[in-house]
Amino acid sequence: MAIVTVRYFAAASEAAGREQEQLDLGPDPTLGGLREVLVRNYGEPMARVLRSGSFLLDGVVRREPDHPTGAQVDILPPFAGG
Repeated sequence: MAIVTVRYFAAASEAAGREQEQLDLGPDPTLGGLREVLVRNYGEPMARVLRSGSFLLDGVVRREPDHPTGAQVDILPPFAGG
């Protein structure tokens, strides 16, 4: 069992209806697995954010679905201007 703290920012927070939560992603959590859980829990609004947003793990942007999640993941929507 892997409990991951997920923090949501801007449009991701709006889609989730919260700023943070803890999710159990099973024994081998990956970004792909997290993506599936988020879309299942929050539907199309979250899917839109995840299509063009980023996952931030330990200060590094990650997009590979098979990358392990770590203990905290920030969901960042795309930012204008930059």
